Amino acid sequence: MARAARKEAAIKAAQSGEQMTHRQIILVLIGLMSGMFLSALDQSVVGSAMRTIADDLKGLELQAWVTTAYLITSTIATPIYGKLGDIFGRRPVFLTAIAIFIIGSVTTGFANTMYELAAYRALQGVGAGGLFSLALTIVADIVPPRERARYQGMFLAVFGSSSLLGPVVGGTLAGIDEFLFVEGWRWIFLMNLPIGIASLFMVVTFLHVPHNPRKQKIDWWGAAAIIVATVPILLVAEQGRVWGWTSPLSITLAVTGVVGIVVFIMIEKKMGESALIPLSIFKSQTFARTQVLGFIIGMGMFGGMIIIPLIIQVVYGVSPTMTGFMMLPMVLGMMTATITAGRVTAKTGKYRFFFNTGTATLFLGYLYMVLFLEAEIPLWVVAIGMVLVGLGLGQLMQTTMVASQNAVEAKDIGVATSSATFFRQMGGTMGVAVFMSILFSQVSDKVIEAFKKPEVSTGIAQALNDPAVASDPVNQDILRVFEGGPAAASSVTEDSSFLIGADDRLTLPFRMGFVESSLSVFLLAAIVIGVAFVISWFIKEVPLREKSASQEAAEQAGMSH
Repeated sequence: MARAARKEAAIKAAQSGEQMTHRQIILVLIGLMSGMFLSALDQSVVGSAMRTIADDLKGLELQAWVTTAYLITSTIATPIYGKLGDIFGRRPVFLTAIAIFIIGSVTTGFANTMYELAAYRALQGVGAGGLFSLALTIVADIVPPRERARYQGMFLAVFGSSSLLGPVVGGTLAGIDEFLFVEGWRWIFLMNLPIGIASLFMVVTFLHVPHNPRKQKIDWWGAAAIIVATVPILLVAEQGRVWGWTSPLSITLAVTGVVGIVVFIMIEKKMGESALIPLSIFKSQTFARTQVLGFIIGMGMFGGMIIIPLIIQVVYGVSPTMTGFMMLPMVLGMMTATITAGRVTAKTGKYRFFFNTGTATLFLGYLYMVLFLEAEIPLWVVAIGMVLVGLGLGQLMQTTMVASQNAVEAKDIGVATSSATFFRQMGGTMGVAVFMSILFSQVSDKVIEAFKKPEVSTGIAQALNDPAVASDPVNQDILRVFEGGPAAASSVTEDSSFLIGADDRLTLPFRMGFVESSLSVFLLAAIVIGVAFVISWFIKEVPLREKSASQEAAEQAGMSH
């Protein structure tokens, strides 16, 4: 009876537009985070098991398309969910997103070819696109901007825990031949069924948010145009390194994407307030400049974050399964900064200086990597740089979102949130594409150069003449690589597992080459974040509102009547 009474009180508070109590907000957050956990865990789980999956389905050369399919659909779906949530209400759209994700997970779990896997992962992405942006929008509906950063920090804890658990879970399941008569790797997707059902139950039980319906046309042409604009650009970003950046296919897709962007802007201008992303929200300089900042931060953030796990695996011989735990210093830095920034924002009502301090800290983190990263330094030295990067990201991620939501009217909270997420994802995709291209274009040459260094060649000669090295099973894989001669230098870009546990003298040239290549990436990431630091000083701080979006919407609805 007491539980039913609390549930009814939460529903009444939501429907009336009253400020919900802390307890009621926490119950809503439980439902939201259960849905977000699905998406966050899935991304980190799949990455560590993809090679096993590709080998089993006999399509190793197609594994990139599985990742690309998910990325494209989740990115495109993000702004669409934002608008649908504004029109039909967050709760039914959020439930739909979870349901689509579950269906995509189950079908993916029974894929028999890499083509099927890519198609079903695309369906998963359609669901995943709504889980993150809608969750943050719902928080904006029920929590005033001044208090919002404090609660949004809880979402970062979800991502932090999933980034630690995901690789371990993925590696473990991929290593099991069979469980309950089903191949082990298939449970990476099938486990989303019980988690998803639990999430649906939590959302149905606890998530009761207000909705003030307003009649609008659905911007179908805008949705079509954003597909034409983003799909070619994302394809080039993901596959351009393989195709060649100046190849006819890459150029054609890039031109198609640019044309799509122009057409999309023209359609959105004509659709006015019914647009998928209303251009009127960009009249706010704070919102517009925050999106530019978010795009640039996304480039530097994801570009740098993708390199650090690779360094841990290649330079320190850590298995992909355990890499998540090695990233703990960064996760702790992010969580510490997020909690601190949220409390300071709630207490002072100020948030803009976190743009300044966040970009400065992130810049110092990348600069630290450039100055101190070497092939033979202890991992704890790298961990200091990881903490700095985490402290910078923790200040920026939620502050960018709070600033974006606070700069628009309550009726546009959904499209503002999804737009901020969309621009950050696009920036991240571009950053990963550029930085990975820079890294892998240099690795082979750098490894070959490292082989020529006297201390390296001497160490290798000593190791090869050591009978204990030749007889040790852990050295067999790298010895086979050595048989390939100089051409084998590029093998580290395809599979670095031969380095794990091998003699340090044999792995040194590969580790040195990879580190020297990554320094260029960290330097460019530092420059990108330096640009973001300059832009951060030109963002005007809009005073944080004291009422939630639902309260404002309820008041506006009352005034109209």
